[in-house]
Amino acid sequence: MFTDECRIALRAPDGRERVWRKRGERFLPITTTQTVSFHGGSIMVWGGVSSDARTELVIVDNRLTATRYIEEVLQEHVMPYSGFIGHDQFLLMHDNARPHVAHYVEEYLEEVGIQKLQWPARSPDLNPIEHVWGMFKRKIKSSSKPSQTLNELRNAALAAWDSIPQVDVRNIIQSMPDRMQAVIRARGGNTRY
Repeated sequence: MFTDECRIALRAPDGRERVWRKRGERFLPITTTQTVSFHGGSIMVWGGVSSDARTELVIVDNRLTATRYIEEVLQEHVMPYSGFIGHDQFLLMHDNARPHVAHYVEEYLEEVGIQKLQWPARSPDLNPIEHVWGMFKRKIKSSSKPSQTLNELRNAALAAWDSIPQVDVRNIIQSMPDRMQAVIRARGGNTRY
């Protein structure tokens, strides 16, 4: 199971808008735009994918700590999923974020018998879920009615996650050996992926 967190903002993060104006028009209402601090707010979500299924999307309110990661993610979503797959065949991939690599989390995973895939630092492009997050964000962005509130954004996120076809997730996961070989051939440099 490939897992990760993803942040989604109500407004575009760059906030750039180009406006062409004539001399003397600098502060006219037609040539100015109001801005929203912190992109209007954002939510953090967690999800896990494999070739055959995916977890429910978890809305992570506030900051994810090691304790919350165990209680709200590992116990509630990863453990039941690993039982479904079979503990002896289950392998967890999570990145090197602090809550994931905390000693407390390491002890918990060892205690419950979940093996994890060691992951190289700063290599999100090799994690299939990053590509799933890309599809996920495009689905949210292409919504006919953009979210205006955080509650609407939560609902849009849940709907977008459920609408991603599992065959697309499987195709991404199956493409990873080719992606990894390309990275090896490029000695960690840029690839066509």
